[in-house]
Amino acid sequence: MQSSLHIKNLTLYQQGQLLLKLNEQVNGGDILTIMGPSGSGKSSLLNWLTGTLGNDFSAKGEVCLNGQNINNLPAHLRHIGVLYQDALLFSHLTVAGNIAFAMPKGEKKQRKQKIEQALEQVGLAGLGERHPDNLSGGQQARVALLRMLLSDPKAILLDEPFSKLDTQLRVDTRKLVFDLIREYKLPAIMVTHDINDAEAAQGKIITLQSQDHLKGNS
Repeated sequence: MQSSLHIKNLTLYQQGQLLLKLNEQVNGGDILTIMGPSGSGKSSLLNWLTGTLGNDFSAKGEVCLNGQNINNLPAHLRHIGVLYQDALLFSHLTVAGNIAFAMPKGEKKQRKQKIEQALEQVGLAGLGERHPDNLSGGQQARVALLRMLLSDPKAILLDEPFSKLDTQLRVDTRKLVFDLIREYKLPAIMVTHDINDAEAAQGKIITLQSQDHLKGNS
């Protein structure tokens, strides 16, 4: 069965005001891009998907992952990986330790082998015992990507993941992320302000309206 992330008839409210409406299905390997000004609900959408929506928000609708309704599952059981604009690596752990931290439990030798292979795949061979503080921004971004992928997610959310990288590094890292999403055949939703990110994703682009605009039309 093809993997899919299905947002069914979502209406999202902030303190009773309508923030956004969405009804979309994202299939494995596809990237849906969400754009819009600050306050249009982009981050709130990601929080709703991960089950971490703040108390001043409310939502109606369903989120189904591979055919299963996950609305009532706690965040850690939803199997949704998130890549943020900051790498958020643990400085007290090695690169390998950071990646292993999120991996499903398993035989130690096999996990080590999997980490080494993954590091090699993204051009970080031999850096497993380094500490993240000794890596460049681009290297840290790749470690964060591997940590998320090796946690065995069923879907991926990208929250402005390339915004802190300089131009060439941004292009290279973006290509790597998108290639791996397609290789793993994972449904992905990306939030970005950058039209180049959106176009590189080669998927559907949805532009949200600001809350003020919605109020004007209500």
